[in-house]
This record gives sequence, C-alpha cells and structure tokens, in this order.
Amino acid sequence: MALSTTWTKQLFFIGMIVCASGYISPPVALVLGLIYGLTLAHPFAVETRGFVKLLLQASVVLLGFAMNLQQVIRAGSSGFVYTAIGITFALLLGTGLGLLFKVRGVPSFLISAGTAICGGSAIAAIAPVILANDEEIAVAMGTVFVLNSVALLIFPPIGSALHLTQQQFGLWGALAIHDTSSVVGACAKYGAEALTVGTTVKLALALWIVPVTLATAAVVRQRDRRKRASKQAGEATEVATKIQWPWFIGLFVLAAVANTYAGQGPLAELYPALARMGRLGLTVTLFLIGTGISRATLKKVGVGPMLQGVLLWIIVGAWTLEAVRLGWIHL
Repeated sequence: MALSTTWTKQLFFIGMIVCASGYISPPVALVLGLIYGLTLAHPFAVETRGFVKLLLQASVVLLGFAMNLQQVIRAGSSGFVYTAIGITFALLLGTGLGLLFKVRGVPSFLISAGTAICGGSAIAAIAPVILANDEEIAVAMGTVFVLNSVALLIFPPIGSALHLTQQQFGLWGALAIHDTSSVVGACAKYGAEALTVGTTVKLALALWIVPVTLATAAVVRQRDRRKRASKQAGEATEVATKIQWPWFIGLFVLAAVANTYAGQGPLAELYPALARMGRLGLTVTLFLIGTGISRATLKKVGVGPMLQGVLLWIIVGAWTLEAVRLGWIHL
C-alpha cells in the first residue's frame, strides 16, 4: 500500500511539472488530470482544494497582461449593441437548455457563460463567484474544450464552402468559437485579415467578463440576503459568510490597463512573461481540477451538460453565421 501511495504521489507531481512546462495546452492538461482522477486515488484531495481556487483567480489576473484595451475598444465600439444582445441571448438560451436537460444551476450557468463570452477564461472568472466545485468546473471546461477542438477542424472548411470574406469569417469565428486561442487557430488557417478581425473582436468580447462577473456576484449576494431574511439560521447563514465579491476581476482590469497604457514603462518587458505565467497557471489549474474528478462524480453529473453545451453552441454558431452573411452583424 505504501509503495502504491508513493507511486501515485510521484505521478501527481510529474503531471503538475509537465503541465507547467508550457509544452501542452490547457485541454490536454484537463484530459491528463481526468485520466489520473479516474484511475488513481488522489493523494492530496483536501490539500489542493483551496490552492486550486487561489491559482485559478491568480491566473485570470495575469491573463489581463495580454489584453490591449485600445484594440478592444476599437473593435468593440462598433459592435457594442449586438455583442450585448448576443451575450444575453446565449445566457438565456443556455439557461433554458439547462432546464430542458435537467442540468444543475451552477454547471448550466458556467457552460452558458463560457459559450456566450470567451470559453475557459469566462468559466475561470465566474466559477469562484458562484462557489462552483471541482466537478462542476471540470464538466463546463471539458464541454467547452471539446467544442473548441471541433471548431478548429470544421470552421475553416465551412467558411470556404460558403465563400465567406476574410472579415466575415473573422467576425463569425470570434462570436461562435469559445476560447481566444481557438479563434486565433481557426482564423489563422483562413487568412491574415480574418486573424486580425477575429483576434480583436474576441478580445472585445472577452472584456465582457468584467460586467458579467460583477453582475453575477450582485445576484448571488442579493439572493443570499433574501435567504437570510427568510431563514436566519442554518445553511443559509453559513453560505452567506462564504460569498465574496470577485476582487480578482479588478486586478484583471488593472493588469489590462497597465499593459495598454504603461507599455513603455520600466516593467513593460515583464508583461508578456506575466501573461504567459497566467496561461501556464490556468493549465496547471485544469490538471488539478481533473485529478479531483472520480468515476462517481462523472456518473452523478451525467450527459446533460454536454448535450446542453453542444446544442447551445450549434444554435449560437448557426445564428451568428447567418447574421454575418446577411450583414446584420458587421464591423
């Protein structure tokens, strides 16, 4: 038994080192973590729980150093209205589909927010606010990453078959593909102009993480106050003490401001390295989340979240494609 425990600990640390090396992507890290969690007993399940939450928030903050707000504002100013409408539509539709497939509220909202805004980054930002546990985060992340991989394969051929212009494809990719990295990959295959349009529009869309996360925190706080008003003891009071405002979102904005407006300062050379640390931190976080998932938790979650995510993505992708082709959405 001692040998087996030592072996599982060694594999755990090897997995963390590999994920922190920068040679594998976040989706692969999540898969490695899931393989570990589904086949081995986690030797540090309790110890890593708090660390995962802190690392997740810190990674979101550091990712802000990769954002240029001037590019975001230029791309987002012309599309502010339809971006807001699109996000609202995706959140409402995702909520409805979650009810249809009987998906619990937390993973349903994470999948909806990830589809509506920017995939894994949105999930990472919102998860601590709504007190999502490891399996809920893993289910949402896994759904998003699977669909990202599919998008990388099928979006460029679809764009070519429909004779989309470079600008049309870039706009569609930014609105319909979850993560920024996958938008970059798909648009780069389509062309240089598509890459420029897709990247800037996706960055503008990603900035919606801030108001959506703050609004979510406000709703959670208000809901908790109502619970306390009707029930002054027990579980409701305990939950109330745990809910916190997303302070890390403020730091995320400050990091983006520093990268945009202090680009010539003495610390400017550090910003790309800090952003890279954020991506590596998110990769390690996904590995740790995956290691905490067992067969029992997957059985409890069921197939509902994947069905919700796939159908929501298909509807959003088809609607935005038609809107871009007809000129309803344009830069």
